[in-house]
Amino acid sequence: MPYTLEHKIRTKERILESATELFCRFGFDKVSISQVMKLAKMTHGAFYAHFESKEALYKASFLQTLNGSSTGRLAKAPFSTKHLTELASNLLNLRALSEQSRPSPENILFNEIGSDSVEIRQLYERSYLGVLKILEKRIAALGKLKKLSFAQNQHSISEKSRAILASLVGAVAIARSIQSEDERRYILNVAQNQILKTLGVAELATE
Repeated sequence: MPYTLEHKIRTKERILESATELFCRFGFDKVSISQVMKLAKMTHGAFYAHFESKEALYKASFLQTLNGSSTGRLAKAPFSTKHLTELASNLLNLRALSEQSRPSPENILFNEIGSDSVEIRQLYERSYLGVLKILEKRIAALGKLKKLSFAQNQHSISEKSRAILASLVGAVAIARSIQSEDERRYILNVAQNQILKTLGVAELATE
């Protein structure tokens, strides 16, 4: 007896849910189809009834939950220096990243550095540009509200946004490869302080 459409939809959703959890925690290269199907409690053969490749699964997983990402929520928050610096704090929090169960732009940026897969690199660029756009919009808006001290022009905004994003990704990438918890925290704190200096903010704002 053939499976019903409802059954097929539920099966695909189970595969996506399992893949999302694994990809988010470990990245594309460190997750196998077998691991995904084991977590979904399904046979390996059932995978290809729904996805043509691991790349296709990864893309579907990323796109399905992109709008619900933490970065997306912060982008819709009220304009204040507090929310902008919270963005830096959240992306530098390794524990929070490891506990996430859904993919987001920051997961792609931190997990997929230097991927050889063309599709993953395309998602990486999309993630990078998405987060960069958020930073640029927030810095520009805060400048208009006179909440940032540096001169506001497109070159300055673009330069500072890229410097912040490079600091975020670089700090997390290094910290993830170091076993010493003290050194990890030191790296992340130094990076955050540099980001705050770039914004002209001495400490986390409370307003």
